[in-house]
Amino acid sequence: METGYSIDGNGGAVQGQQLYLWTTKTTNVNQNWVQISHGSGYYSYKKEGTSLCWDGGTGGAKRQAVTLEVCDSSNYDQHWKKVKVTSGTEIYRFEKRNAPGFSIDGNGGAALRQSLYLWTSSSGNINQQWELTRTDDTSSGGSGGGSGSGDHNLDASKAPSGNFDLLDWYLSIPVDEGDGYATSIKEVELAASYEDSYFYTGSDGGMVFYTPVKGVTTSSGTKYVRTELREMLRRGDTSYSTSGKDNNWAFSSIPSSSQSAFGGIDGVLDATLAVNHVTTTSSNNEQVGRIVIGQIHAEGNEPIRLYYHKLPGNNNGAIYFAHETSKSDGGNETWYNLLGSMVSSNGDLNSTSNPSNGIALNEEFSYTITVNGDSLTAKISQNGSQLASKTINMSGSGYDDSSNYMYFKAGIYLQDNSSNDSDYAKVTFYKLTNTHDNYNP
Repeated sequence: METGYSIDGNGGAVQGQQLYLWTTKTTNVNQNWVQISHGSGYYSYKKEGTSLCWDGGTGGAKRQAVTLEVCDSSNYDQHWKKVKVTSGTEIYRFEKRNAPGFSIDGNGGAALRQSLYLWTSSSGNINQQWELTRTDDTSSGGSGGGSGSGDHNLDASKAPSGNFDLLDWYLSIPVDEGDGYATSIKEVELAASYEDSYFYTGSDGGMVFYTPVKGVTTSSGTKYVRTELREMLRRGDTSYSTSGKDNNWAFSSIPSSSQSAFGGIDGVLDATLAVNHVTTTSSNNEQVGRIVIGQIHAEGNEPIRLYYHKLPGNNNGAIYFAHETSKSDGGNETWYNLLGSMVSSNGDLNSTSNPSNGIALNEEFSYTITVNGDSLTAKISQNGSQLASKTINMSGSGYDDSSNYMYFKAGIYLQDNSSNDSDYAKVTFYKLTNTHDNYNP
């Protein structure tokens, strides 16, 4: 509707609040909506900074109110099909998934607090025509303030390597390669349009990782399965060994005289992703719904493991990380909450309540892991806005010697071996970049 009015959810987070029209202002948080993809062209729209989504109510009827309700990815009353009204524009009609004969309607004309409701679907009805404007970068685009599929210039017809630079990664998949352990797809093969049922391009062009509970692990010392990328700075040059310093990187806190031996110094891992599914069938709350989505791995231990953890009864998942000191320093772990307060500092489960500031399934978000010397920072963001950040000092963690080497990991490292064998986790990445000082691929 070209009226100068936009869909507004009123101040705060009030369940049952009916959507209405209000003067358009891109900086008005009440008009900013996070687009969450459910596949097949259906989306939910979550009010930024809340856990409330557009809800069209049960079934469909004329003048049935569209309200804000607690987001539930399985509730089709909250699923909307974006039907493009005019080609070459970002003008759409929002059609209710379980009542396609009805769409969101702004009523005739335009006035402050004019209520939104359902009305008989018609692309020719100007009251059902909505122009989507990105508010994370204030440019016109197709996500209505969110960061859903279609915003990343990805080609769904290509294998993952056609959309992402995968030459400095190898992939582990939970399939026995003949020795009882997981299969490794090395860099050159991975970058040559490799895909399989565990790693493939989704319908929105994203890079999909799929990991079942039942599968083989990467080693005898690992309890859980994974579909995960391991950083390889050698980029396919097998004259460098996987564990060699020139295939890995180090913190700039090591002696400067030792730094030139490494493939890079310090680093940033930057990812945008959506967690599509987590396990649900275990009664063990410490395991069910928990995955690692990003890591820094040292020769033995992990300076950081970044977790997403959604319990079956919750709408949102918490995000937290563990910092492990070096093997020589005892391998002690300290845990830090980013979104929610699920874990205590020793890693015990601290809370099972729904994290109101957490991330729902299929909701896009970004994480950035940054190392600068002894400083390690984990940041969570969404639509260009920071949601949480934590910096820790690693000067006492034992990683300042040149015998340690580092590498990033990204994907799914499943943390549940107690759910049903057929249960699984699924994650889609829309961006994945790794950078280091003194590294020029």
